[in-house]
Formats: sequence, C-alpha cells, structure tokens
Amino acid sequence: MSKRLFTSESVTEGHPDKMADQISDAILDDLLRQDPRSRVAVETMLTTGQVHVAGEV
Repeated sequence: MSKRLFTSESVTEGHPDKMADQISDAILDDLLRQDPRSRVAVETMLTTGQVHVAGEV
C-alpha cells in the first residue's frame, strides 16, 4: 500500500507571490501573442521597492 501526501499553498490578493505570478503571466501572454511557438521561462522576484524579472526567451 502506498501513501500520497498532497500539499498546496494559497495566497491572498496583494501577496508578493501572487503579484509576481501576475507579472510573469503578463510577460508570457504577450510573448505567446507575438509568437505562439515561443519557448519561454520567466521568473519574477519582488522585494520592497524592487521588481526583478529574469528568464529565457
């Protein structure tokens, strides 16, 4: 018999993780709109007063 452990994280609106996801999603959506075959990796990091975006296109 095998056991599985399922976990998930939920954050509320305004949480830095949610904001970072929205920025990454917007960048990805725009790149896919320009080229539907785009291969994209986008990471967004937030800290007080700063936004850092890194990735590969």
